[in-house]
Amino acid sequence: MTELPAASFRTDGPEDWHRVHPISPLVRGWVAVAAVLVLFGRNSLDSVFYSNSNSSGAPAGVILAVVGVAVVVFSLAFYLSWRFTRYQVTDSQVHINSGIVFRQQRRARIDRVQAIDVVQPLLARFFGLAELKFEVADGGKSAIKLSFLKLEEAKRLRAAILARAAGVHVDPAAPQDVTEAPERHVLALAPGRIIGSVLLSGLSAVSVAVVAVAVALGVWSGEFAVFLGFVPILIGLAASYWKGVTRDFNFRVAVSPDGVRLHYGMLETRSQTIPPGRVQAVGISQGPFWRPFGWYRVHVNVAGYGADRADNGNRTVLLPAGTLQEVMAVLALVFPEPGVPNPVDVFTAGLRGPGNTEGFVHSPRSARWIDPLAWRYNAFRATDTALLCRHGILFRRLQVVPHERTQSLSLRQGPLMAALGLVDFELHSTAGPIQPLVHHMALDAGRRLFDEQAVRAATARRIHAVEHWLAQPQAQPQEGPHAR
Repeated sequence: MTELPAASFRTDGPEDWHRVHPISPLVRGWVAVAAVLVLFGRNSLDSVFYSNSNSSGAPAGVILAVVGVAVVVFSLAFYLSWRFTRYQVTDSQVHINSGIVFRQQRRARIDRVQAIDVVQPLLARFFGLAELKFEVADGGKSAIKLSFLKLEEAKRLRAAILARAAGVHVDPAAPQDVTEAPERHVLALAPGRIIGSVLLSGLSAVSVAVVAVAVALGVWSGEFAVFLGFVPILIGLAASYWKGVTRDFNFRVAVSPDGVRLHYGMLETRSQTIPPGRVQAVGISQGPFWRPFGWYRVHVNVAGYGADRADNGNRTVLLPAGTLQEVMAVLALVFPEPGVPNPVDVFTAGLRGPGNTEGFVHSPRSARWIDPLAWRYNAFRATDTALLCRHGILFRRLQVVPHERTQSLSLRQGPLMAALGLVDFELHSTAGPIQPLVHHMALDAGRRLFDEQAVRAATARRIHAVEHWLAQPQAQPQEGPHAR
């Protein structure tokens, strides 16, 4: 990877404020404008072209006057919204002031930035605009949005914020504009892979079940009208297929000094940047329909994203459908030090199981009474840098948590598990799709793992205390042993 250029960055002073693009309110509120125009415009045209003495609708002049007033009101509201929205980026914080009647002031510390996205909805792409959205480390409750800026300005601002979060210092005597850090291509997913992964997802199982029920009811009742009742459900399923394809279309992974960059989307495009060291946990999963093709899905926990419900969980996806080799390539970007000399063998054993190959410790034989099928798949292994948790047989999951990202630990045991000498080990990460868990461990193994993991986590946190990843020399992530 190319290092950031040795240049300082322009800093806003106390009196330096900027405004978003003038047409930003229109890009945000075009749906309301379109609804008014469609509602009243259609009535107006009907009155003009189809008016007669028996018409009971409002006169065309009244409708046109209402439309005119609506246009004026919307224009004034859009102007005031733009006029009262300002932002400022200093060395330490981002300030956003907005609101007309109810004023809102938002501030976020740059050193707490977890990830930054540049989002372009379809209409914004038409005007060459983009929304800048970045998260801070509080579970996804303080997402800061700047809507909308010129695409070049959004990228420049993202680069400046990431550089300051990385610990690059500003020279007040010679400020310069920052340029976006270069990126190196890692991998891209073909459209056929994206379409196939959606068609072979759990959504297809639901679709087949709905069609089967519709056919069975239609045959049983002998009435074609029965099928009409399933039309809304089928339309919803079709929309889910369309969303799944367009959401991950043109998925690309790259790496830069800023961190891991993800590019994806068909209609709404998103350029997502996750700075180094911000990933709290990695989860790799595989469903039964993907197993013949060897595809896996990779999720991550990032502190600022939280549960990621606002974007259907897509922002926590590091790889929507990748082969084992591609999984290893993206793991090397967010987890460059696996802590074992043979990472490919270890992670392959963790993904495919079963048994205790490559050092994985699985559940004891007594676990067969409560987990007869998956007891040999439930296992764990601790490396020098992370804890690997494996569980599931139909839906296989491997969860990786760096030791320094361990939040807390717990052991759980119910009456039946106590009688069998079993315990569940749970490792708490930040809020997200990954909840690391080892099912049905032997009681002694669980207690030993609890004590050892607490020591490993405390030691790793002392070693990795620095959050400014460019403030000191750091080994650049390479595809290294993962890609072998």
